[in-house]
Amino acid sequence: MNRADKLEDLKKRIAEKGKLLVAYSGGVDSSLLAKVAHDVLDDRALAVILDSETMPKGELENARMLAASLGLNYRVAEFSILREEPFLHNPVTRCYICKKKSAAVLKSIAAEEGISCIADGVNLSDYGDYRPGIAACDEEGIWHPFVDAAITKEDIRTMAQGLGLPVWNKPSSACLASRIPYGEPITPENLRMVEEAEEYLKSLGFLQLRVRSHGRMARIELSKQDMGRAIDGRDDIARVLKTIGFDYVALDLEGFRSGSMNEVLWTSRK
Repeated sequence: MNRADKLEDLKKRIAEKGKLLVAYSGGVDSSLLAKVAHDVLDDRALAVILDSETMPKGELENARMLAASLGLNYRVAEFSILREEPFLHNPVTRCYICKKKSAAVLKSIAAEEGISCIADGVNLSDYGDYRPGIAACDEEGIWHPFVDAAITKEDIRTMAQGLGLPVWNKPSSACLASRIPYGEPITPENLRMVEEAEEYLKSLGFLQLRVRSHGRMARIELSKQDMGRAIDGRDDIARVLKTIGFDYVALDLEGFRSGSMNEVLWTSRK
């Protein structure tokens, strides 16, 4: 099935729902889903942004602005995952815990609005990594329309570009908690440090990046083509990140890779 047919299939599946709540974050996946749902269902589609401590404030503001520019029917709901003690211990099931709790918030909103179906932007390409959050969503009955329509991440970017979405080529993002190694407690302080460090690097023009927090050491992941520029500016980068709260600043020579914190899981299973 070509992409045009996949998109039509997606629209048909959404139309059959009548009303739909979309878990929306402003990334390319959820933005495409929210846009298509709005095109098909108009205001019978509701996009919900969960304002959590693990969502960078810049991402929240960008999500709001994009939703407004697209004319989406949307709302922002507060979601404090740091109130959940098991999550703070940062086990390997961290994402599972978070998705179970966030699903409860979305279900409550859906019930208020008379919506029986909640959808997210999970796609076929997401199954290539360790994603316990998907299992939690499945248990909670969250629908994955992209999966049902056999849509991959590459399909999503192409479709989003075709629909004129400005985030079609936006680098993949993830919650701030994913920057903390499993087993190291998640605190407001280490989330703040990571967020400020990443915002600073973005202000320098680095786009695809992560700042992984290992205690008081920042491990910076950048695209390999950006490493030379980071090394040239290493003095300023180290100075600013130390001002933020890190004692040591390191550049990861393997470069950016999504889900790098999961690498220790595969190593331990060998």
